[in-house]
Amino acid sequence: MDFNRGEGSVPELDSGATAWILTSAALVLLMTPGLALFYGGMTRSKSVLNMMMMSFGAIGVVSLLWVFYGYSLTFGDDNAGVIGDLSSLGLRGMLESGTEGGIPDLLFAGFQLMFAVITVALISGAIADRARFGPWLLFAGAWATLVYFPVAHWVWGGGWIMEMGALDFAGGTAVHINAGAAALALALVLGKRIGWPKDKFKPHNLPMVLLGAGLLWFGWFGFNAGSAGAANGTAAVSFINTQVATAAAVLGWLLVERLRDGKATTLGAASGAIAGLVGITPACAYLEPLGAIALGFIAGLICALCVGLKYKFGYDDSLDVVAVHMVGGIIGSLLIGFLAVEVLAGEGNAGLLYGGGIALLGKQAVGVIAVMVYSFVVAYLIGFAIEKTIGFRVKAEAEIEGIDGAEHAESAYDLSPTSGSSGGAFAMAGITPSTPAGTTTGADSTAEESTPVSDKVAG
Repeated sequence: MDFNRGEGSVPELDSGATAWILTSAALVLLMTPGLALFYGGMTRSKSVLNMMMMSFGAIGVVSLLWVFYGYSLTFGDDNAGVIGDLSSLGLRGMLESGTEGGIPDLLFAGFQLMFAVITVALISGAIADRARFGPWLLFAGAWATLVYFPVAHWVWGGGWIMEMGALDFAGGTAVHINAGAAALALALVLGKRIGWPKDKFKPHNLPMVLLGAGLLWFGWFGFNAGSAGAANGTAAVSFINTQVATAAAVLGWLLVERLRDGKATTLGAASGAIAGLVGITPACAYLEPLGAIALGFIAGLICALCVGLKYKFGYDDSLDVVAVHMVGGIIGSLLIGFLAVEVLAGEGNAGLLYGGGIALLGKQAVGVIAVMVYSFVVAYLIGFAIEKTIGFRVKAEAEIEGIDGAEHAESAYDLSPTSGSSGGAFAMAGITPSTPAGTTTGADSTAEESTPVSDKVAG
């Protein structure tokens, strides 16, 4: 991130930069509700609220931890390249009109907060349909503390990855590889959903998926271009590269679907867009637009192909967090070593295809491997400890009947008549349903859903 956080004289407040980062922070926050819609639409109707609540729960937990100690551990004075100090606990000492790269210190902290929030929320997609809400909040707080804050310090806060010279403009390692590795760990801890992979777990609401993807795409301009720290040329490069890489990734994903399955799908278009956004995130300020297009297309192709790996290796990553975020983050981070333009990435940082040596690619690989291994191991240990103590996974009956009722005492869609009269959507539409009493209605009224719980568990 280009916030120019070095020592020296403090610049005067830049009103234009401040306005842009205020806007960007709001855009990045919007990405988490967008993610809730994106993930929620891909789950079954009986667990959509639980899925969305995990994103909103992450907003609550991580926001408070960031103020208490997260910002200080991430951006405080460096300790041995590993973690920040505790000088900014509670964001104290940041209320005066100090500036950081031309913007208020407090605004810099607020912008970074939004990154911490969505990184945690991303993990939840891997454990859709089977995770208890309370233990998820406990995991979110523990993982943010033990993994996100240290890793973000390594990458952006003056830690060892930053000092090594590896490049990550807006979060390929700190956000996407970090979240994707943790997602894989939790998928292994919680195990497979009942019936997976034999049963089909189709998205219950594809328009919701597309709406969520659109909000993510919109917010991502704040994520990437906002990381320039000002309304400047770097923001402009990041903005256009984000757009064209994402567009290329959509086409790349759809091409795979067309050749492999014979049809290009709306789910594929949405997933391709996210893969492109993920891939360009670490590289958006370092590539020319043609390089961004190449990166996005490659990310769309490879991420689409990697979705099938969970069936080959037997891990149940419900919403393909590993294939899109971990793989996409790896692609974007490593391709910096091939496609970086020296005039944008800094002296000595040209990619292999632009006349540079192998040194930059080596640094990128070290950063990728370190973050992936650390996040996976710690996430696995946290998830395992929660599962073996208070329990992380819902009981089989709740998983089959629907987590929304068991965990939140709510349902997303009430299409059934109540008290002998038409209710819910039927009443609003002026329709008197003729469904016999006791018959299930709605998106989950299938023969598979009506099988007795005891038979399903036994099977």
